[in-house]
Amino acid sequence: MTQDELWLKKYQEVKAFIETNHRNPSRHNPEERFKYCNWLKHNKKLLKAGEMKENRVALFEKLLEMVEMYKRVNQYE
Repeated sequence: MTQDELWLKKYQEVKAFIETNHRNPSRHNPEERFKYCNWLKHNKKLLKAGEMKENRVALFEKLLEMVEMYKRVNQYE
């Protein structure tokens, strides 16, 4: 598999996780952290630094919109 195919596969996994669980991956759950959180964090850094490949930027921005939609809300506010 090429790097683009691997990236797209991981993108689909993260997107499916968020859609099925209606929440973002937890950094406190080791399984979710190693599968999804680290990938999201790394790609956010690449996007912010302007080092992400052009064909990935639009897809990742859509994923970030979904992440914002399911962002944790403090129940006591």
